[in-house]
Amino acid sequence: MNTKRFQRLVTPVDELTELIGVPSEIVLKKQLAELDSHMIAFIAKSPFLLLGTFSRIGRCDVSPRGDAFGSAKVLDSKTLIIPERRGNRRVDSLHNILETGQVGLLFLIPGLGETLRVNGRACLIRDDDVMASMAVDGKHPLVGIAVEVEECFLHCAKAVIRSKLWDSREGDRETPLPCFAEMLIDQTKFEGETVESLKRQIEESYANKLY
Repeated sequence: MNTKRFQRLVTPVDELTELIGVPSEIVLKKQLAELDSHMIAFIAKSPFLLLGTFSRIGRCDVSPRGDAFGSAKVLDSKTLIIPERRGNRRVDSLHNILETGQVGLLFLIPGLGETLRVNGRACLIRDDDVMASMAVDGKHPLVGIAVEVEECFLHCAKAVIRSKLWDSREGDRETPLPCFAEMLIDQTKFEGETVESLKRQIEESYANKLY
């Protein structure tokens, strides 16, 4: 990163501590080494999570995962499984897991300000019994991401409150965004494709290729 464009960098840890302060005792103690009953219940009600990974050379990736039937399945207090459903086949997160095996998860529940953070080790699995337990309409996940929990804690709602995340509406934007198809055509300059034809492909994928 070109840091020369900035005039006041924060570099020493002591300076950062002086600026931000230190966490309270309860903030430190809330971090657990395994999921408790509250966290297991939270995951059961969470249809959406963000999966953070990084590659061997430090290339980072954050990918959304979501499922109305639960974004992850808890096997026990130290183990959870994230189903890998049909997607765009980039599999950046899966490549990173094969390379480094480290993940960070952020679970969200619509309408709730608090979130759940889980960090741990991960691997990719294809166990028949586990895949069958996460089948939807008879379709099994392609693979599963097994996560061994190393640390986990509930995160306060301040960021969600400040952002008014669950209060936002599409019509509230002063300048509406172009549709997904318009943005993709503009970014890729893909010849032989129109916004309307790509929009139909996207809509068909959303309607028929979720599982």
